[in-house]
Amino acid sequence: MTELNSPTLPLATHPEQEGEWLKASLHHWLDTEFIKEPINNAIAQRATQVFVRHRMEGETDVGALVLAIVTEMQAFDFSRSFFSEFAVANAVSDLLLDSMGIERCCGQ
Repeated sequence: MTELNSPTLPLATHPEQEGEWLKASLHHWLDTEFIKEPINNAIAQRATQVFVRHRMEGETDVGALVLAIVTEMQAFDFSRSFFSEFAVANAVSDLLLDSMGIERCCGQ
């Protein structure tokens, strides 16, 4: 059986800058995936807060970052959105993998 390793990011030297990129990228994704909604900004902001905090704590594992976002976004009120914490965390994963040049379908 082949062991799968989660992709890793380099240690964060500028986590706030990573957060700015993530917030803008995620907000754009949310707005274009379905329709623009005012709540999309708040969703992107909250997911970014979780991401930046974990990056500042030294987290580099993409899988661990995604799980942290899923877990912490469960308390977010998605009632005014088409999205859920799972969709948001998956979008963050896709955005990170794309930024690293990793093909999402196959992990290559």
